[in-house]
Amino acid sequence: MRTINYTYALTLLLVAAACSGNRGKSPDGKVKTETMTVASTMVDCIGVGVQRCLVVKPEGTYDWELFYDRIDGFEYEPGYEYVLSVYKRHVELPPADGPSVRYVLDRVLSRQMKQSQGLPDTSGLSEAIRHRDNE
Repeated sequence: MRTINYTYALTLLLVAAACSGNRGKSPDGKVKTETMTVASTMVDCIGVGVQRCLVVKPEGTYDWELFYDRIDGFEYEPGYEYVLSVYKRHVELPPADGPSVRYVLDRVLSRQMKQSQGLPDTSGLSEAIRHRDNE
């Protein structure tokens, strides 16, 4: 009788572990962390529509990139360049026009008041948006 109870308990434990799933984890089951620098200014960009984008430089890269998404838990303040550690989580079944990755702030590694250098030039886009809005 005790063998049956142990077997039953073990089966329940395995079922519970299997049902916990990989929510928020990458397809290989791991939560990824990434370090990135966030520029001191946001720029105009076009994603689903016209929006303001962060400008980021992932660790190990030289060039700045437009970041169309948001970083949950991160409060951006213009004029400061940040170095962040973020969790990069796989989104199961994302919406058709939504991202397949979700970024969540792990911690702010540094925050320095400065003007970021070498940012992408989006002035033509900004001017086109202003011109359209004034018509």
